[in-house]
Amino acid sequence: MTYLRILLALLLISPITLPGQPVPESAMYLNQKPPGSVATLFAPNLISSKNQYEYGSTFSKDGTEFYYAVIINDKPQIRWSRFVNNAWEKPQTIIGSTNYEYNDPFLSPDKKRLYFISDQAKDGKGKKKDFDIWYLERQKDGWSQTPVNAGPAINTNKNEYYMSFTKTGSMYFSSNGGTNQAADQNYDIRLSRFSKGTFEPSNKLANTVNSEHYEADVFVSPDEQYIIFCSERPGGLGKGDLYISFKDSSGEWQKAKNMGNAVNTEGYEFCPFVTGDGKYLFFSRDGDIFWMSATIIESLRESIR
Repeated sequence: MTYLRILLALLLISPITLPGQPVPESAMYLNQKPPGSVATLFAPNLISSKNQYEYGSTFSKDGTEFYYAVIINDKPQIRWSRFVNNAWEKPQTIIGSTNYEYNDPFLSPDKKRLYFISDQAKDGKGKKKDFDIWYLERQKDGWSQTPVNAGPAINTNKNEYYMSFTKTGSMYFSSNGGTNQAADQNYDIRLSRFSKGTFEPSNKLANTVNSEHYEADVFVSPDEQYIIFCSERPGGLGKGDLYISFKDSSGEWQKAKNMGNAVNTEGYEFCPFVTGDGKYLFFSRDGDIFWMSATIIESLRESIR
């Protein structure tokens, strides 16, 4: 009984927040002041820094984990920060290498796998290859250190980029698989349904989304009602812009629309992500991470009705 009284007293004096427990409203999003309708640099000097190139950010659905990529000595690596013991941990590297690139992190819906892309050799030791989608398995207090290839239903002998998931585990991603050398930059967005614990062979989305130009970095809403992606097609505002497509009442993807100058600039916008609470749109721009109110999504939906 004495031990229990001491333990209870300690808990009352200094409450402990374990990984996965709720983040207080005041500490959400790494203690950053929420943005409005203007895109704002996310966590300056903590995540977004003048001296490094950061991109490809994502939060866990419950907001307790933050993942992103950063280039160190010309090689991207994946870092994360967790809300533990009532505070956000200093970002730590999950996986990095002097030989291979690791970036575009995204959690599976059940949070048991961390997916990403890498050019590492299949055995993790040889010469680098094309970019494939890989994943790590969640362990008791972190992540496994041996990447697992997502398999032939997803990966080809060319490049696969940036994935996101529906609430049922189906994967949206981009690939230039199947193209010839002259068309290598014709990346298309594809969908692989998740059924009975495995990914089915992927299919290319319709021409209302894809074009003969570069389409990649796709984020799908968990209910599969809209997708946001990067494209280098003509007619944009910059080198690469973010576009959005909504599903119509029959379940077909509507013609993609440029998200406009509230998001896009003369620079390069890519790696979109919408937080699990639906409040904020994150994206990357020329080596920094930005965020803004996600109300722009509904505004764009209304504008095409």
